[in-house]
Parts: sequence; C-alpha cells; structure tokens
Amino acid sequence: MNKPYDYLVVGSGLAGATFAFRARQAGKRVLVVEKRPHVGGNVYCEQREGIWVHRYGAHIFHTSDRQLWQFVNGIVPFNRYTNCPVANYKGRLFNLPFNMNTFHQMWGVTTPEEARQHLEAQRQEAVAALHAAGATEPRNLEEQALLLVGRDLYEALVKGYTEKQWGRPAAELPASIIRRLPVRFVYDNNYFDDAFQGIPEGGYNALIDGLLQGIEVRTGVDYLSDRAELDALAACTVYTGSIDAFYGYRFGRLHYRTVRFETEVLDMPNYQGNAVVNYTARDVPYTRVIEHKHFALFGRQVYEVPRTVVSREFAVEWQPGMEPYYPVNDARNSELYTRYKALADRETHVIFAGRLAEYKYYDMAPVMLRAMEIPL
Repeated sequence: MNKPYDYLVVGSGLAGATFAFRARQAGKRVLVVEKRPHVGGNVYCEQREGIWVHRYGAHIFHTSDRQLWQFVNGIVPFNRYTNCPVANYKGRLFNLPFNMNTFHQMWGVTTPEEARQHLEAQRQEAVAALHAAGATEPRNLEEQALLLVGRDLYEALVKGYTEKQWGRPAAELPASIIRRLPVRFVYDNNYFDDAFQGIPEGGYNALIDGLLQGIEVRTGVDYLSDRAELDALAACTVYTGSIDAFYGYRFGRLHYRTVRFETEVLDMPNYQGNAVVNYTARDVPYTRVIEHKHFALFGRQVYEVPRTVVSREFAVEWQPGMEPYYPVNDARNSELYTRYKALADRETHVIFAGRLAEYKYYDMAPVMLRAMEIPL
C-alpha cells in the first residue's frame, strides 16, 4: 500500500533535522513532527534585547571533522566564537581547562616544570592514600579525580561543581564519570581540542531552518498520543524521543539529570565579560552563569547592545514532565536500557537515533554524524 511519505521523523532536534535533510536530498518524501511549539529541540534560540538566547542551555559547536564543518557552514556561516570558560571559586577566578594560567592562579608558578612538580607531588599523595586504604584502583569519582589532578585543583574546581551536577557526594559517584581531566602545560584557555568551533550566525535556529528547508514540519504534535495515525503515513519512522516512553515504560523509567534556568535581562552592556562562568563552590546553588551576547558579539560590539541577558543554570533531579538532559549511566539504568534496546533492535520499520532514543549523551557534532550514518 502506497504511503504519502517515505519517512516520518519524530523530533526536530539536530538528529532528526539532519536525517530529514539527508533524506530529502536523496529524493525521499519526509514528514517531521515535533511535540514542542518550535523546531530545534534543545538548540532552539530566542531573541531578546537583540541577543540570541540559548533557551535550553549553552550550545557550542565544535568538531575536528572537516567535512562536517564544511557541511554546517554550507547551511549557515558560523562565527569565530572560542570557548574559554572561567571558574569562580569563592570569588577567586581560574581559567579552564587546567592550563598554565590555572596553575599560576592556583600556586603562583610560572613555568611548566614548577607546575608539573606541584601536580606530581599531589598525585603521589593520592596514590599513597589509596594504597593505605587497601585499594589499587580508584573506587569512586573523588579518588579518581585526586589521582588525576591532586587535591588543590580537585577541591576548588571539581568537587563542588560535580556534586551539584549529580546531586550526590563525589565519594558516592562512580569513578567512570571522570575518566580524564585535561591538563595542559601551556598558556591556552581554549576549552576544546577540536580544529573547528563556533556558533551559527543568527543562532541555531538558522541551522535548523536550513536543514528543514522544503520539508513538511508539524509542530505541537505528540507522536506517542497519535502513533497509529502517524505511522500509517510513512514507510519508516525515525524516532528521536525517549526509548522508554516509546515502549510505554514497560520495564520502568530511565533516569536523567536535568537543568533548570533562571534568565533575566540586565540594564547593563556587559555583566561578566565572558559567555560561560562556572561557579564551583558547593554552597552556590547554580552551576554556571551564561551571558548570551558573548556567543555572538566580540570586543567593542558588546557595548553596541546596551542590555545583556544572563541565565543561571541549576542542576536538578529529573522528574516526569521535565525535559530530560543527561542519562544516568549507572548499573540500574544501563541494564534497563539494554532491555529496551533489545526491543528496538527487533523493529523493522523504526530507527532509533539520538540522545534520548539511544540513552546516550551526544554532543552536537557526534549526533549529526550519527544521523548521517543511518542508511536511507
């Protein structure tokens, strides 16, 4: 029986929009449905005071894949934004990631050798403490971090921030959460090692609109409420929503951490001088403050817009009805996802792709690459 569409794409975030673009380029008939009143998923931006505000948290595109970089810039030009976050620990400011600027701010050292000596001495203290406890491998995140960067950096810049993110003491979190902490013995505040990074000119809406150009999109549509009717429209469904919701939570709900935002307009041109400032002390309730104009305006341009928009981010435990952000990949959730994936693998007309459908944290470039790998 002929159907009006080849593909029904559920969700218009980067995974869904990228797949839809590819399918249309291949001559396929595509329908995209989106539960929210707007397209773009969590990269959606809204304009306030002439500033593109990242509605669902800061998104910085970065990749070392030249072809992908050329692809997205073929949709919309990207600017030269370079992510150089600053950490505020009880009023003291530190550059991130850990580099010679950080070491100078922490210890007053000026040479790589001095910094290495400080780090190695504290790492050896961590090794000795581990052995004294009768362990040979780190048993939790705290022990893992101490082995990687020592006590000074851990206490000031890792411990409180991580505990706020995950809502539990670092000594109760698995060591696997922090497999590595980047340490650079050069004066380099660029957070990413990738060859390319930036923000779309005009915000991420311009990228999503370009990917979905010429494709039928229906917003405000809850696929799970009208599944039978919508599935009947297409030969294949590409599903980017929560996999446990797809199966009616038959094995139970997967857990997430999520983020709450408090956004305000300030009557000043420049609040903190940087797009991202992390607040690493445990007694500060938010994890970071985003000043959105710095993603797009540089130097004197910042002062040409008289107001600014800032968002404080609060990490909270996810509850049904909230937007899920970060999978909690502990033993319980990993086993639960494996059971759902076994069902998904048996589907013949449904493809599961993206952060929620695969219960996997994806950055923007990897999720686009994942969507590009799906056979048409």
